[in-house]
Amino acid sequence: MAKFRKSASNVHESFSDVALLMLATFIFLLVTILITTRIAEENELPKLRKQVEMLQEQLQLAESDKERLKKNFKRVLITDPDTQLETILESANVGRKDFEMFVKGLKEIPGKDLHLVVDASGSMHGVSMFLVPILRLIVIRADKHLSAITWFSDSRAKTYQGTMGEMFDNLMSEAPFVGNRETIGRAFRVAAREAPPPGAYLLVGDEPSDDTIYYSEIPSPVFTLPMGRSDPDTDKEYRTLAQKTGGRMLHLTFR
Repeated sequence: MAKFRKSASNVHESFSDVALLMLATFIFLLVTILITTRIAEENELPKLRKQVEMLQEQLQLAESDKERLKKNFKRVLITDPDTQLETILESANVGRKDFEMFVKGLKEIPGKDLHLVVDASGSMHGVSMFLVPILRLIVIRADKHLSAITWFSDSRAKTYQGTMGEMFDNLMSEAPFVGNRETIGRAFRVAAREAPPPGAYLLVGDEPSDDTIYYSEIPSPVFTLPMGRSDPDTDKEYRTLAQKTGGRMLHLTFR
């Protein structure tokens, strides 16, 4: 009987030792995780603060652009075409000669159809309300038929067809104007798949593409319209796209 009690006691002590060992291991792992997490937070915190500051600065710039464009919006919505043209060119900081050369290039392209490809990412939010008047004016002055509109943002793209009014209404009501990826290459693939090849495409955006643009797969000349503050990378990409496809580039800098 004494021998049995001694054996049971040894088993009890063994279990106690195992339990203490498991508890010590758990505490060690917990402390290790806490230390690792603290180090990671200390390393990541400056990066996060910098990103937040950059986003706040971009938001302030976008709000500034939006307020400035609101002031010009009523002046643009006028009926006389010549007065409307001068008003838009003044607001967009573009010379009439440059604008007329751009439109002349569109006029000379074979075919009547024009397909708009519009950047609908977040960076275009500030000028979104200004798009319809100037795009409508370009289509009318170039004497083209607006056959389709494709918007793109964050690897998404959607094409509309119908009347000019219907397509512009769809663009302004359904395009997100949020996101931070300019997927121009995908936009042209969707545009070519969803609508017949036009006389020309008109690309409107404000940043270079985040994906690959395959120039040889674009079936028509591309006229490019970089908008907003001048950016060397954007200008270079939009100019190259226009040159390689037989189009032209016109830069609009709203003020």
